[in-house]
Amino acid sequence: MKRETKNKAGFTRRALLIGTAQLGIFGAIGVKLYNLQVSQHGKYATMAKANSISERLTAPLRGLITDRFGTVLAGNQQHWRASFMQALAPDPQAVLANFERLVPLTDEEKTRIQADLADRPGYIPVVLKDYLDWPDMAALEVNTPDLPGVIVEVGSSRFYPLGPALAHGVGYVARPNQQEAKNDPVLALPGMRIGRSGVELAQDQVLRGAPGFVQTETNVHGQVVRVVDRDNGTPGQTVTLSLDAGMQTLAMQRFGTNTGAAVVLDATNGEILAMASTPSFDPSLFDKGVPDDVWKQWMSDPEHPLQNKATSGLFAPGSTFKPTVALAALKTGALTADTILDCPGFLKVGDHVFWCDNHIAHGRIPVTTALQQSCDVFFYQVAMRTGIDAIGAMATQLGLGTVLDTDLPDVATGLVPTHEWAKSRNIHWVEGDTVVQGIGQGYTALTPISMATAVARIATGRAVSPYITRRLNGEPQPGMDRADWEMLDVDPEHLAVVRQGMFEVVNTPSGTAYTARLTLPGMQMAGKTGTAQVHDNTAAERVRNFNDNSMAWAQRPNALFIAFAPVDNPRYAAAVVVEHGLWGGTAAAPIARDLLTYALTRDPAGRDTPIGTQVSDAAVPS
Repeated sequence: MKRETKNKAGFTRRALLIGTAQLGIFGAIGVKLYNLQVSQHGKYATMAKANSISERLTAPLRGLITDRFGTVLAGNQQHWRASFMQALAPDPQAVLANFERLVPLTDEEKTRIQADLADRPGYIPVVLKDYLDWPDMAALEVNTPDLPGVIVEVGSSRFYPLGPALAHGVGYVARPNQQEAKNDPVLALPGMRIGRSGVELAQDQVLRGAPGFVQTETNVHGQVVRVVDRDNGTPGQTVTLSLDAGMQTLAMQRFGTNTGAAVVLDATNGEILAMASTPSFDPSLFDKGVPDDVWKQWMSDPEHPLQNKATSGLFAPGSTFKPTVALAALKTGALTADTILDCPGFLKVGDHVFWCDNHIAHGRIPVTTALQQSCDVFFYQVAMRTGIDAIGAMATQLGLGTVLDTDLPDVATGLVPTHEWAKSRNIHWVEGDTVVQGIGQGYTALTPISMATAVARIATGRAVSPYITRRLNGEPQPGMDRADWEMLDVDPEHLAVVRQGMFEVVNTPSGTAYTARLTLPGMQMAGKTGTAQVHDNTAAERVRNFNDNSMAWAQRPNALFIAFAPVDNPRYAAAVVVEHGLWGGTAAAPIARDLLTYALTRDPAGRDTPIGTQVSDAAVPS
């Protein structure tokens, strides 16, 4: 009995010691758990979240570009895209090998991917493949465990509904190059594009928008389990252009297989209503990447489809320059409205003979008749009386051969020579050089958009400049009000004389554009034809007339026409150049007539809604 009592006492002491130890251990564990789960919950919750939640920036939608009535000229369309976030992959090269086994990559794509991976932080996704089809997506879905860090998501690409019709004016976008992406990490985001030409380039910053983000939960294998949060960012602003899509389409159609350019302006404020350049190209190819064979074709095409001939094409203006010469002469006093000059069909300067067009002797005529019949000999004499410096000064006032105040990118300045220009280039200027400047030949070279600007200034007397952006996110841009533009430093009476001559060009039987006159009741246009030589003629060609249709196409003269309408209250101005079209009156003037007919009947400059749009009662003032 005593022995049992001793054993029992010993057991109780051992149990007490063990229990105390256990209590101490579990107490310590409890304190530690409390410290982890309560006291430091915020710290470790953040660490745990970082282990399973990743956040990355996403590209915003690029802003829309529309015409003046809301027709979308550049928009976005969705497609499926595969990207790769190498920070989520333990072996990025193995993942790429698995991806290529499922979705073949071209050599160019593989080179780009490796360059992107080397240049960009691991948390910025790199595009593996754009424009996935359903079989590609199915293959990637089935093999997800072998593709840690690969993200299949919806992307967007640039879409141009009117395609080549507006490729030069609206422009195009392309992927940022390596240096651009390195300088600005936002540009490295999948789907980001940069404007490379046209409005896409000029308004690139406002069209880009601000990036968003997406938070995803991944498992231990780097596979995305779910999307935790998403912010699509701020889309780019909507850019509303002054263009009328209908007029632009008509301009392209009227050229047919001919090449050249046409520009139509609101003569009162410089808004560009149409700006066509032919031939053209498909701007959407730049978003996807231009195939090598297409690029080589463009580069070797003698008609230069990538060039915007309306803004960077340089052409001798020919006789369309004569109104400028006339205004310069009137301003200097070298000519008056009543001055009569004789045209015997030629003018001899030194030992050189300068012929009138078709060797015709126009006789004794005033400046208005000289414009009407496009008498070269008359303007040879006027140029010699006036001098190239005065002609250059007037050209500058009219926007010719000078930098235009415009929102368009890459607009060529052109050239109207002066003595200072000739001296700076060690050109020995002789009287014969001045003679040919009088008819828009020689060194003079102008863009169609500057020719349209000049005729708008002649028509209204205001120093308007061409611009294409009308509104940004609905806010009007400066220049829409005609009062924003100063008056020219040109005597209104001198302008009236030149306008009268241009009226007679189109509306009198002896005028060089009489067959292209308007047929609208009560409407008339004024204009000036031009035929500009593009190569030096041989003696034999001069004898038989260098405008012969038998000449090779590339050696034929360019056909030009400038115009404004209506005559009594000018609202629209146009310039048309048909490359190697021979005669301005037969090749270029009919195109201008049809564009101005469209403008006068639909009056796009006079309204903010397309024809047929119902205006609500609330919008009509009482």
